[in-house]
Amino acid sequence: MGIASEDPEQVDAARQLAHQLSLPLLNPPLDRSTIALVLNAQRLEIRHPELGSPLFIDFVKGAMGYRRRRGEGRQQPLARAIGLKGGACPDVLDATAGLGRDAFVLASLGCQVLLVEQSPIVRALLDDGLERARQAPETAPVATRMTSIQANAIDWMAKLSAQDLPEVVYLDPMYPERTKSALVKKEMRLLRALVGKSENVFLLLEGALKCARQRVVVKRPRLASPVAGLKPDFAIESKNTRFDVYLTRKRSKTP
Repeated sequence: MGIASEDPEQVDAARQLAHQLSLPLLNPPLDRSTIALVLNAQRLEIRHPELGSPLFIDFVKGAMGYRRRRGEGRQQPLARAIGLKGGACPDVLDATAGLGRDAFVLASLGCQVLLVEQSPIVRALLDDGLERARQAPETAPVATRMTSIQANAIDWMAKLSAQDLPEVVYLDPMYPERTKSALVKKEMRLLRALVGKSENVFLLLEGALKCARQRVVVKRPRLASPVAGLKPDFAIESKNTRFDVYLTRKRSKTP
């Protein structure tokens, strides 16, 4: 993988990003078989021969724009799981940020969200999406409530001081591979490849329970077992997804 710029005005930015990510700087035009991060006049995107179209993060238009305009509000399962009741807006640590979609929903509902992403490449895509969202009037107030860092979440949570502990920790670990590969979206397969080996989900949950002042929320497939068999205090279900909620005030700090 390398980095290329298709916009002459983005050459310096591409060079800086290549240095930051320790990736080679590529010269366009790119071969279709090349895996690359590409800076153009609109955005940063990743191109892969298995993808029909580039992968990029857009909080302003597309699916996230539709979700924002539809405004499901605080009655949606994610919001209820996080604890958005009345005027409450807990600060949230999203320890598995990925493409930032759930974090953006929470920020749109008023939460301050810190996104921790272990892959520097995914974090670069995330920061690009956030910067463009900050420049759009309709999403700027939401994006300003989101901050990203690149770190191993397990190690990072363990080092937090008492005054920096979040009220809520949100975990959305990658779902296990399905036996029928055709059912796994190409985007998810690429994300797995970028992130590399998944974090130990048990250790993530253990660290989150020690870190969160109020609750830990774990996103799971609706019919999946709880992480490490640890029964949540309660769960909130939607059609395909379940949010397992662990109230840290009511339990010991280790699972």
